[in-house]
Amino acid sequence: MKLVFLLEERSAREMLLELLPRLLPDNVHFHCFAFEGKRDLERNIVPKLHGWQESNTAFVILRDQDAADCKTVKHTLLTKCKEAGKEDAVVRIVCRELESWYFGDLAAVEKGLGLRNLTRFARKRKYRVPDDIKAPARELASITRNAYQKIAGSRAIGPNLSLTSNKSQSFQVFLRTMERFADSAS
Repeated sequence: MKLVFLLEERSAREMLLELLPRLLPDNVHFHCFAFEGKRDLERNIVPKLHGWQESNTAFVILRDQDAADCKTVKHTLLTKCKEAGKEDAVVRIVCRELESWYFGDLAAVEKGLGLRNLTRFARKRKYRVPDDIKAPARELASITRNAYQKIAGSRAIGPNLSLTSNKSQSFQVFLRTMERFADSAS
C-alpha cells in the first residue's frame, strides 16, 4: 500500500517525514508533496489526484484551518477530490495551524529544540486547548524566543511528538486515521 500526502507547506512535510515511520508499518510506503500555501494546494489537488496512475494508493490531504470555517474547508477539499475521481481521498484539517499540534505536546518542543521550561505554558488558560489558540505559529515563536522556525522546528519536533499524550484533538484524529491505514495494510 502507498499513502500520498498533499500538504499545504514544507513544515508539515518535514514533521510527517519524522512522524510517519513511527506510525506506519514497513509495508506502507508514503510520499509527501508540499505545496506553497493553501491556494497552491487547492489548485493542484485535481491534477495531482487525477494524474496518479499507481494502483493500491490512498490519498490524504492535510490543510490548516487557519481562521476559516472547518466544515467549509473540508467540503471544498472533498469536492476537489470528487472532481478528480478520488472520492475515497481522506481530508484532515489541522485546527488552527500545524503549531497547534506542537502546543499539544510542549515536551516534544522542548526536546526537539533543546529548550527548557516550555511545558509550564500548557497550564496557562490561553494554551490549555491547543486547537483553540488563535495564532499558534506566532505564539510558539514567542514562547521559544524565536528558537522555533517553521521548517527546521518541524523537523526537530516531529520525532519527539507523543503518540499517546498529545492534547490536540485534530492531532488525535490524524493519528486515528493513520492507525486505520496501518490496520488495513496488515
